[in-house]
Amino acid sequence: MQSHTIQSKPGEDPFGFIKHLEGCHKNGSVKGLHEIKRYLEKFGYLNYGHQGKKGHNHANDDEFDDLLESAIKAYQQNHHLNVTGSLDSSTVHEMMQPRCGVPDVVNGTKHYHTHKSIHTLAHYNFIPGNPRWPKRQLAYTFRSSVEVSAARNIRSIFAKSFSEMGTDHNDGHPFDGPRGTLAHATAPATTAWCHFDADESWSENPGPTQMDLESVAVHEIGHLLGLDHNDDPSADAIMSSRIAPGTEKRDLRADDIEGVRALYGFVN
Repeated sequence: MQSHTIQSKPGEDPFGFIKHLEGCHKNGSVKGLHEIKRYLEKFGYLNYGHQGKKGHNHANDDEFDDLLESAIKAYQQNHHLNVTGSLDSSTVHEMMQPRCGVPDVVNGTKHYHTHKSIHTLAHYNFIPGNPRWPKRQLAYTFRSSVEVSAARNIRSIFAKSFSEMGTDHNDGHPFDGPRGTLAHATAPATTAWCHFDADESWSENPGPTQMDLESVAVHEIGHLLGLDHNDDPSADAIMSSRIAPGTEKRDLRADDIEGVRALYGFVN
């Protein structure tokens, strides 16, 4: 089968700044720390808003304060890292991975599932409110501002993904260029949408610097069905928030399947 690739626009890694902050810890002041605050705010770990004007000032300065330390600890705990509260090498490595744009934490809360048996070890999470579709037959359509010669193949990839379970695009959540944030999706509702960053180098047979379109599509469809991120490394779930370039992760893991079944039941 012929391999198809969507070439990305050249640009710097939007998460590359994090590497320069490695080793930072509380009570320090390092140029660029305001960017890690924005990163943690974007993905739900940090909110200076409740502090009013004072909080606004801290959100835009380069001081490593108590709130930033707490946010880093929450990130480390959620990603099963050693909880140090500092930007150690393991934390920096995880933060720099390309990832889904859906926040890990919503309104300060990580929403864990509540359906597991006392005898069942499960790690899947639901989107807050446990939203789900009222029917099992869903229609979907495509709309793109990017000309892609392999459009038929892209549609085929999405059809297969469903069977398994530009920058500013006017939704209030602009993308950030190659790598960084790859895609994002909404929860089940009357209608829902899923957006992919057109600046990525997408491929159906990815090389070491390319992103596998099908792997990311399956993940985002998980969000469309009501699943939240699951960053427990022991689960190796499709719903992990991060995926490295060149990685193919297309098949649902046991934990992903259990999560969908908990929402919709078994399908005969």
